[in-house]
Amino acid sequence: MTLGGLHHFLSHIVFSREIGAITVFTSKSLIEFSVGKFRYFELNRPFPEEAVLHDISSNVTFLIFQIHSQYQNTTVSFSPTLLSNASETGTASGLVFILRPEQSTCTWYLGTSGIEPVQNMAILLSYSERDPIPGGCNLEFDLDIDPNIYLEYNFFETTIKFAPANLGYARGVDPPPCDAGMDQDSRWRLQYDVYQYFLPENDLTEEMLLKHLQRMVSVPQVKANALKVVTLTANDKTSVSFSSLPGQGVIYNVIVWDPFLNTSAAYVPAHTYACSFEAGEGSCASLGRVSSKVFFTLFALLGFFVCFFGHRFWKTELFFIGFIIMGFFFYILITRLTPIKYDVHLILTAVAGSVGGMFLVAVWWRFGILSICMLCVGLVLGFLISSVTFFTPLGNLKIFHDDGVFWVTFSCIAILIPVVFMGCLRILNILTCGVIGSYSVVLAVGSYLSTSLSYITLNVLKRALNKDFHRAFTNVPFQTNDFIILAVWGMLAVSGITLQIRRERGRPFFPPHPYKLWKQERERRVTNILDPSYHIPPLRERLYGRLTQIKELFQKEQPAGERTPLLL
Repeated sequence: MTLGGLHHFLSHIVFSREIGAITVFTSKSLIEFSVGKFRYFELNRPFPEEAVLHDISSNVTFLIFQIHSQYQNTTVSFSPTLLSNASETGTASGLVFILRPEQSTCTWYLGTSGIEPVQNMAILLSYSERDPIPGGCNLEFDLDIDPNIYLEYNFFETTIKFAPANLGYARGVDPPPCDAGMDQDSRWRLQYDVYQYFLPENDLTEEMLLKHLQRMVSVPQVKANALKVVTLTANDKTSVSFSSLPGQGVIYNVIVWDPFLNTSAAYVPAHTYACSFEAGEGSCASLGRVSSKVFFTLFALLGFFVCFFGHRFWKTELFFIGFIIMGFFFYILITRLTPIKYDVHLILTAVAGSVGGMFLVAVWWRFGILSICMLCVGLVLGFLISSVTFFTPLGNLKIFHDDGVFWVTFSCIAILIPVVFMGCLRILNILTCGVIGSYSVVLAVGSYLSTSLSYITLNVLKRALNKDFHRAFTNVPFQTNDFIILAVWGMLAVSGITLQIRRERGRPFFPPHPYKLWKQERERRVTNILDPSYHIPPLRERLYGRLTQIKELFQKEQPAGERTPLLL
């Protein structure tokens, strides 16, 4: 390479060097921004970018810059030197620029530490001196003024945290003190509206995320498109928890509102899929476990049969109900007490559920107490109805965030169902067959496709397993897939209930006591010598005869001819 070519190459390359623990970026690349306009660009590891905004209006007192990527981290910094209190790294990063008097130009730096190129979307928003400053009273995070929303998630819940805001102020004026007083002239008058926005189900593409993020950036767009979950005051803790929805994209944002001046400002929105895009177990690409699909498919086949034929095949239905009751409580028990893997949990739950089902059938066969069996049947239907009740917005009321109030109310609704139908047990049984049997099909579909209807019972299970889940809001999306599956659930339930009511018309309400029938049949055989079954040997003699026949199969065949000595 000639000296001229080398000089041309070095003039376009961006250097990154470390001085002690400080990283310094030097860039010849420049990105120009305009207020309120989205920019799409790609960042590469060794090539950070310098960003600039010209011609800032004099009535603008502060700017909020934000940059978003799907799952790879990007860094935004006030200066080429990356300091912890002057830069932010993440998939949704933002900075607040407090403008000086007469300042009309603003510069900052963008980069990434990832190996692969990162596709980003960024925007710059401007605010006046009357608008509150998001994160202006930050005492918890690294930035002096932090407009970012920090997000953590696990299988049970997703928690967002943000720094308190401060009142707006003019250029060149000292900021209002954050903790000088708690009157109406301080930041304690501010309120925080927390919003939640769901991405389309079963869509994990980068293009879809960046497109919908544009609806969650500015105050008017957030209010028009997102669901307001809760309003916090300055006295509340700036932390909100939600139920995690693995594989479902969710965007969160907070709008701080000054009720005295009626002005608002938006924080930097954060997003999550409650799963990892990195390859491995539990990644977004492999959410549906094979064990779950096998378990719920077999469960749905049994439930489908019960939905249409459960009342006629009474023992099969009892096995189904016993399986649900024992399996549910056993899964909670082993999950809370043992650290074994999920697949082992599922196998042990299937075994315990089968034992529970056979036990309920055995209780009916031996004792024939209809009230006990129907109590179990009614409680299962009551459990589902109570779960549906708390699946509605009623479940997000503040009073039900208390575990004691929740479980007492939940239990009362579940117990109410068998009490209401005490006088018409056959109707209760047929309703349970149709509703519970058809819902098992919904759970099976949920193991293959993303559907919010599976969270009807999953939210209750989460609350029983996790002691912190009581604080989580349990909103879920309700989109095209959910409407279709809801229609299928309703169609199966109505069809099963109608078919069984018409078929059982004029028949006995419930089958007779099996043990009494068996005793009567045995006595009849003993006393009636004309009955062919009278001459059948007892069971012990038949088993002994069968064992003798099997033993003869393994004995050597005796050769023909005389084997005894001749008599003299």
